[in-house]
Amino acid sequence: MGSQGGGPPATSPGQQLRALFYVLSPGESAFRTVEEVPDYVDKSIPFFITFIGLEFAVSWVQKRKLPGRINDGISSLSLGILSRLPDVLFRSVDLISYIYIWDKYRLFELPWDSPWTWYLTLLGVDFAYYCFHRISHEVNILWAAHQVHHSSEDYNLFTALRQSILQKYTSWIFNLPMALFIPPSVFAVHLQFNLLYQFWIHTEVITSLGPLEWILNTPSHHRVHHGRNPYCIDKNYGGTLIIWDRIFGTFEAEDAKVVYGLTHPVNSFNPIMLQLRPLAHIWNTFWATPGFCSKLSVIFKGPGWGPGKPRLGLPEEIPVITGKEVPFNPSVPAYLNCYAVVHFAVIVDFYTELLATVTVLSQGTILLRIGFIILSLTSFGLLLENRSKAGILEITRCLVFIGVYKLGYLRSQFSSLGYAYEVLFSLCAAFWGIQIMKQITSSKDKHH
Repeated sequence: MGSQGGGPPATSPGQQLRALFYVLSPGESAFRTVEEVPDYVDKSIPFFITFIGLEFAVSWVQKRKLPGRINDGISSLSLGILSRLPDVLFRSVDLISYIYIWDKYRLFELPWDSPWTWYLTLLGVDFAYYCFHRISHEVNILWAAHQVHHSSEDYNLFTALRQSILQKYTSWIFNLPMALFIPPSVFAVHLQFNLLYQFWIHTEVITSLGPLEWILNTPSHHRVHHGRNPYCIDKNYGGTLIIWDRIFGTFEAEDAKVVYGLTHPVNSFNPIMLQLRPLAHIWNTFWATPGFCSKLSVIFKGPGWGPGKPRLGLPEEIPVITGKEVPFNPSVPAYLNCYAVVHFAVIVDFYTELLATVTVLSQGTILLRIGFIILSLTSFGLLLENRSKAGILEITRCLVFIGVYKLGYLRSQFSSLGYAYEVLFSLCAAFWGIQIMKQITSSKDKHH
């Protein structure tokens, strides 16, 4: 997607803002070809930042406290970046598969510029999302990917960006029936709008939207979906609309105070651990479970299933919420939080530069930059967990940066920052070298 020569004029800031709330009209967002469809998601990044800042301000005014924590916020943003890295290398699997079915097997073609096609696609994309989302909670192997989004114990706009790197490789299947009659350009618009709409509902600063609560998915409804209270489990799967939950019996209104996160928290800020640990758990459970049918059940039944239990497990085994739950929040020095924020901002700079220049970079350079970003995000996670070995990974990361930056494989989008980055990473490498030497000396003293 994205405008190319001969495509439509760039979307205005007002249109981008309205796209975030799914209130662009059919006439403003109808395109003949996929190539003409704007990249609404990437163009919404400035609004993501603005709304996160606004959420912090409103939360401070309302409650005299911030809506999240540095460690959890960086973890969410890291998972968001990680989930987008495959798109740097490959075109969206949603669009590839959709266009293939459209080209080969479509039964008939609805007009791309008809308002009726536009509204039908809105309903179709949202219903497909409901089906996929519900199955992602009810099939263990799909839950292993989707649980990443639920792993935060905070609920704020950062949480909206906490996404799975694996989920997109199964969600595309649910959109394929629409490819038999709905043009890909219309589908590409609504696929983005459905995703963007779900950003702003991840907040506690909006309590209720009145009559709209009957039709739309709202912050209140989605807070329930993210809760680990027994009454919240497997409820409110809708993306833009809540009508599907009301129709199919999965709706639950917000009642008791919601406690967020997984019923069995992962207790990690390491993005690789958060993405892959559930798969490792399924692997181990699969081999430990006797019987071929039971092994298949480990994969395809619910995450709460066990031998002799119903498909989705036993409700009484869901941990009781006492209201005294304490989020995973390792104590780290204040300077380490500042360090993580500064270095994460640097990685955002490199990530943004990668997106802007990917078409002119060699495959080797792209892979090297992706590798450095993954190394950095992993290191930040370990630092924020205050792991004893985190310093070794961080000094390695700093030295790698100095080498690849000198060789020209990494670039900032701000050329004036090049020298500052070299100084920063050199000083940080020296700092972590001193810290490691202190640890070694302290360990020897204890041993003697």
